[in-house]
This record gives sequence, C-alpha cells and structure tokens, in this order.
Amino acid sequence: MGSTPPLSPLAPASFPKLPRIGGVRFATVQAGVRYCGRDDVMLATLSPGTTVAGCFTRSTTRSSAVLDCEDKIGAVSDAGAAFLVNSGNANAFTGRHGAASVKAVTEAASKALKLPESRIFTSSTGVIGEPLPHERITTKLKDLSGALSMDGIGSAARAIMTTDTFPKGAGTTVTVDGQQIHIAGIAKGSGMVAPDMATMLVYIFTDAVVDQPVLQSMVSALNSSTFNCITVDGDTSTSDTLLVAATGASGIRVSEDSVGFMEGLRQVMLNLAHQVVRDGEGATKFVEVSVTGASSDADARTHAMAIANSPLVKTAIAGEDPNWGRIVMAVGKSGAPADRDTLSIWFGHIPIARDGWVDPDYREEEGAIYMKQQELTIHVDLGLGGGTSVVWTCDLTHGYIDINADYRS
Repeated sequence: MGSTPPLSPLAPASFPKLPRIGGVRFATVQAGVRYCGRDDVMLATLSPGTTVAGCFTRSTTRSSAVLDCEDKIGAVSDAGAAFLVNSGNANAFTGRHGAASVKAVTEAASKALKLPESRIFTSSTGVIGEPLPHERITTKLKDLSGALSMDGIGSAARAIMTTDTFPKGAGTTVTVDGQQIHIAGIAKGSGMVAPDMATMLVYIFTDAVVDQPVLQSMVSALNSSTFNCITVDGDTSTSDTLLVAATGASGIRVSEDSVGFMEGLRQVMLNLAHQVVRDGEGATKFVEVSVTGASSDADARTHAMAIANSPLVKTAIAGEDPNWGRIVMAVGKSGAPADRDTLSIWFGHIPIARDGWVDPDYREEEGAIYMKQQELTIHVDLGLGGGTSVVWTCDLTHGYIDINADYRS
C-alpha cells in the first residue's frame, strides 16, 4: 500500500462514546492479510435469537462474501450469529478461489464459535483481484474468540479501515414505551463510494427485539435516504455490505409502528453515511446537494446525483470557485426533465441564478467568500413540480489522485 494519507480535515475530534449493546461482543487481531503492524480482522459475536437484516451492492461483479451473505440474510434462526470482517483484500474477482476462501473461513468460524455456518456473515474489503490468504484469518480464530469483549467496538471500527483516515462510529438511545433501546454502529468507506445499496462496510447493532422481516423492511427503507444518498467518486464497490443485528437483549419489542426506533436507526445510519463522505479520499469540503421543483422525486435524485458526481462541479468546489455554470451543465446532462428558463440556483442562502439567468443582485465576491467554507449547500429548484431529493458528496482534489494512483503499490 502507499503511504498513509493525512487525517481528513473534516474528521470528528474523536471516536464517539457509543452505548453498549447487550448480546454483542467484539474482538480484533493482526492477521497480516495485507497490512503489517495493525489489526486487520474484526469479529462480532451475537447472542442466540439475534435477527439480522442487510443490504448489499448491486454491482454485477460483487464479491463471494457478498453473494454468501445474500444467500443467508433472509434465514430465521434461534442460534447465535457472527460477523467476521477482514481489511486489505476484497476477495473480489477471484473466481472459484474466492468462493473457496469464503467457505474455508465460514467453516472454521462455525467450528471455533460453535455456531451454524449459516449464521456466519463475512465481509472483505481492500484490493480487488488478489486471492484472499484466508488461512491467515482462520489461524487467528482462537485468538479472536478468546479476546471477545463488549467494549471492543472502537477497535473493531479501526480494524476494518482501508484508506480511511479515521474510524467511524455512531450511536443513540431511544425510548420506546417508557424503556430505553440502544443502537450503535460502525462503518468504513473512503473511496469507491457511490449509491447502489450502502457504502463499503457498515455494521449496526441494537438490543431491541425485532422480527427479521420487520427489521429488513426498516433497513431497506432507511437505506434509500441515507447510504443510497451519498457519493464520493461515483464508483460502486464490489463489496458494499450493510448488516444490522437486533439481539433482543433489552426485551423491548419493536414493530413497524415504532416511530421512535425508526428515527433513532435513521439517525445512526445517516451519521455514518455522512462520516464516509467527510472521509472521502482527499476531501476538504462536505457538500449537501438539494434539488426541489422536479417533476418527480426520482427525477430530483437524478439531477442531484448528476451534480454530486460531476468532476467539474467537484473540482470547482475544491478550488473554491463559485462556478454556477457547472451546476447548469450537470442539470442539463443528467437525462431527467429540466427547463432552462425555470431553473434557479443557490449557494447556501445566496441566490445565484433564477428563471434561467443570473440573479441581478448576485455578486461574484459573495459567492467566492461562501465557497471557502468547509461545509457547503448547493440548492437547485427546477420549477417543474413537487419532486425533491437531498444527497451528500465531497470535493475532488489532487489528494484523491495521490491515494488511488498507488493503491496497490
């Protein structure tokens, strides 16, 4: 790997203090899958009765680990479960060798943890196209099982990092029927991040009692407005995995009507999604793109993603250039309906253009001052209907090139 990139200027001051989740224990280990001198394998074990829901990349070249998780995710079991994750090697585009590695890891973990193989969910992230040295993982399972702790979630977040510059965690406590439910999650992701499920790897845990179909419905619905609304570089990973586990340790049952729980879960998912954007490779700006007035919500999203993924828009943001012409360009090329003469644009609270022309009160120096901020909002109104969408992205700097030019070296 190339040199470690500097800490993102958008990074939080520290890893957050997350609520303990009953029924979940963590362990990490240095297995040397690719990295030296750092933990690169994470194990999370889940108590009997845990339900698991998930969303996965829709890439047609998705990894063997993703395919295996997809096959297992809908099954209902009273047995415990485990998430086993390695960084440094994606085990993607490795053909039958990839499937054999997943089988070897899940079989070994099943024996070591005394769990059904159908309840072992694995993920791999890192370099694509290189066989996974799975024996480096399986030989560490005894160490992992002997080091399990309820307090290891921060170490788990660090072990799954690749080009991330900081570990990502989020949590909350919600009240349902006068009783507290805890939610905590970790994520990794920095590059090769674009919506089409989630982003890279995300693991969220709650002590609520949630039936598997209900949990899956919640996760799928919330995913569409959180992880599926972020983009760093427009590239969808082969390995994207979002797993949510409900251990039931609190004894508090959650149904489809539990608005408080849904909101708490949404907050955790959105927080983690935003952290991924804030750690975008080479990023110096966090950008919200808001589109209103579209013919439909789907059209609004198409326009928002066209803006958020445009290299010209993103480089202008990096250069702190209020080049609103690039916003016009991105809207025009998106493929969704738009009318030049009803288009209006704002940078933050500043009206830039309206009704297809520059706002007569706009001053370039005002836009230039606004663009110097680390957190920016671009708002576009199409003037066509009631469709809306909000997505989040970052700028595109030379740092992105530096990181990815020597990713495998």
